[in-house]
Amino acid sequence: MSVTMPPQHPVEDDKPTKGKSLTKAAKAKENLTSPWATAAAIIIAMVWTIPTVALFMTSLIPGDRYRTDAWWTVLADGGLTFENFNQVLFESFGDNSTAPPLLEYVFNSIVVTVPSVVFPVVLGLMAAYAFAWIPFKGSNFLFVLIFALQVVPLQLALIPLLRILGPENLGLAGEFPGVWIAHTIFALPLSVFLLHNFVSHIPREVLEAARVDGASHTQMFFRIIIPLSLPAVASLAIFQFLWVWNDLLVSAVFGSADTYPLTYPISNLAGDYGQYAYLVPPAAFISMIIPLIVFFSLQRYFVRGLLAGSTKG
Repeated sequence: MSVTMPPQHPVEDDKPTKGKSLTKAAKAKENLTSPWATAAAIIIAMVWTIPTVALFMTSLIPGDRYRTDAWWTVLADGGLTFENFNQVLFESFGDNSTAPPLLEYVFNSIVVTVPSVVFPVVLGLMAAYAFAWIPFKGSNFLFVLIFALQVVPLQLALIPLLRILGPENLGLAGEFPGVWIAHTIFALPLSVFLLHNFVSHIPREVLEAARVDGASHTQMFFRIIIPLSLPAVASLAIFQFLWVWNDLLVSAVFGSADTYPLTYPISNLAGDYGQYAYLVPPAAFISMIIPLIVFFSLQRYFVRGLLAGSTKG
């Protein structure tokens, strides 16, 4: 009686595939960490930095030489000065001798931006947790509705929202709370959508273990959701900070002369005939340096937030 023996190596076909995939991963890693990739990254960083350096050097040109000499010519003559920064920060600028110095508008921008970042991020994270992990009737329809609000142009909501916040109703227009509410409303749809995508990918086992231990939704939110969502929160906070800090439209519509941010005086800084155009570069550099500090301070969280969910395992 003969017996047919099975093949001795039934899984040999899988080994080349696995080895091939490992080889591709190793090659991709080698390409991304090669000297050529490093050199390309350095070149891109230098090209990106050139406008910033040029703006800073231009801001040091004295007003009487701003229209006639380039910054490298003034640098060769040793004529660069920080007097322009002193003038825009601590003195009345432009053609209005009664205008407050730019430093006051810097404080206004900080007062406008910080709550306008905190409110939509906190409310968006709470809503994202509710949509992802608290089942309730109509949740899918409500989430789609919030997502659809992203396609509505901001300009369409300015007048209706201004009437709600105006003196005939809430009476918050022209004050800081009115600007905060406007920025929060415009940022919430994107905030809920982005944070929901992150929160919904938190392992279910983690939350189920917390429920078994008797944790409430509030405890799970503060002890599990917030710590695990910090990368996504930091990424969204950076985007929202940049949007609010550089905004002029919303702050001009819902604010007043007492609440105008830094972008408002910069738009009028050159004067009627451009006689104070040399003050625009230092003011623009001051407006740019604070977002740069925020970005580089949260850079590692920003990268982690962008990569979150891109890989599994």
